[in-house]
Amino acid sequence: MSDEHPENITPQNDIIGRASATEREPNTADRFSFWIHPAGRLNPFDIVAAEHLEQSHTYGLVTNIRHVTDAAGHLSNFISNDFGELVDEPNTPRQGANVADVSVLSNDKEIYMPVQSEARVRFADEAGIHDALGIDTMAEKEKREGRKIRIPAGLIQMSNGTDAVAYLDVDYVLGPEAGHVNISGISGLATKTSYITFLIQSILQTLSSEKIAVILLNVKYDDLLHIHEARRLEDDETALWSRLGLRPEPWPADRVHYLLPWGKQTQTTGKPNIFGDSIPPGASFYAYDLKTTAPKLDLLLSHVPDPWDTLGALIGEVSQGLQANESKWREIRTWQDLLSKPPLSENGIPQKFGNIAASSVGRFLRLLRRAVQTRQSGVFVSQLSTRMTTLEKEIGAIKGGHTYVVDIARLTDVEQTLVFGDVLRTVYAMYSGELALESDDELPEKVIVFVDELNKYAPSRGEAAESPIVEQVLDIAERGRSFGIILFSAQQFLSAVHPRVTGNAATKVLGRTDSAEVNEGNYRFLDKDIKMHLTRLDKGELILSHPIYRQPVKIRFPRPPFLQGRVKK
Repeated sequence: MSDEHPENITPQNDIIGRASATEREPNTADRFSFWIHPAGRLNPFDIVAAEHLEQSHTYGLVTNIRHVTDAAGHLSNFISNDFGELVDEPNTPRQGANVADVSVLSNDKEIYMPVQSEARVRFADEAGIHDALGIDTMAEKEKREGRKIRIPAGLIQMSNGTDAVAYLDVDYVLGPEAGHVNISGISGLATKTSYITFLIQSILQTLSSEKIAVILLNVKYDDLLHIHEARRLEDDETALWSRLGLRPEPWPADRVHYLLPWGKQTQTTGKPNIFGDSIPPGASFYAYDLKTTAPKLDLLLSHVPDPWDTLGALIGEVSQGLQANESKWREIRTWQDLLSKPPLSENGIPQKFGNIAASSVGRFLRLLRRAVQTRQSGVFVSQLSTRMTTLEKEIGAIKGGHTYVVDIARLTDVEQTLVFGDVLRTVYAMYSGELALESDDELPEKVIVFVDELNKYAPSRGEAAESPIVEQVLDIAERGRSFGIILFSAQQFLSAVHPRVTGNAATKVLGRTDSAEVNEGNYRFLDKDIKMHLTRLDKGELILSHPIYRQPVKIRFPRPPFLQGRVKK
């Protein structure tokens, strides 16, 4: 530190500058600026404390840092350098200062008058950061109600070395106040999945895990097929887990149930249709025959545009007839029967069915044949054998404290949509009372469902934005938390997902995002300066927005303590 500055900035609580209000840029109740000591160093997302009225402190989030000089314009600086001759010393030395723009978070005495000019500004300490974000009120709520409220969600790290745990209020994650978590960004290899699994582990370790069940859909390679296997952690990773008050442990093997898809070669090889050669212990193989899939035919063809509801009407007739075992459907037992026998087809020719024209029946048969025969991965079978199960049966026996990993990585898009819709519909029916449970065991109080690439199932625009699968996702997003169903979701672009889904996610997490995406309307809740910072986040850095916080904060989180497979074929 240079001796020419008498006020050194080495201790973290020393003054780093003073508030500055000008005629053209006044301080307000929501924002203030301060000049930074010439030796001071800080970054956007640092949290500072400004001395305020009645010995209070106003806390704020640094959103931008500017350098200002006494030059009237850039031309003045050009002229002062001998008209651009790049001289060693300018003819007219300029006086300059670094100025930070700050968005007000809170005041510890609820005084929201503008920060006065010349008020001294310091880095906030850990207690100040918690005060600024409202985390201190969570601690008070814990003491008052005698239950766990704070969920560790990451570590806030400041430029001066101070750090603080970022906590979430469980009532705004799992309900009843609000619910659901959504994460977006192009942060890199498995970053979004890593964060969601970290957050779920944090929830399970902090709360009573016996009251919570988890369903994870594995959509990429074998990323989530090894969550029971421990990974060797570096010392700094272990330290970060410890700082967050959590244990770096994989999922207990006896509490994980892997549900893997039946494949075309499974009958002979015994290997399910998954990436990688190793089969997780205790895995079950799921498949779809016509009988068990009849109630879900609308999900199977939900990707098909149906503006006149002709397809929907026929699917309804087929589904109802098969489930009720009506006389004209009694000979239809397999997918091939449905495609080639009456009442829909005779001698390979589509037949008129009720008020539905033969041409519409033919379209239905072509679409169905493509889905369950010509382009299928093997998950559609004529009959279920003793080696197969159904997702409805497995999810229907869900237990608190257990995690269910449903692999869909190698399925076709149509099959993935069916499986995701099947999981959501089954869970929703169980918790709403529409589906009778096979056992007398009580349902877990909460069930967390995680899916990546949510934009495939609930897109923001296009004809697919109005389909049975979207309706199912919207039901979960808008009414799920009242039943105890919480959706944790991820996608690369927030704007690509149905706004009613992301709008109902109380907690939003943002990774690195490109500049075109941040200008979409879905990001209007962010300060314009914070939007630009999104484009240059490092791997492992995320922006966390939570209802308790007045502004989003930047956090770091530890890598998962379990193995993350990435087997490519």
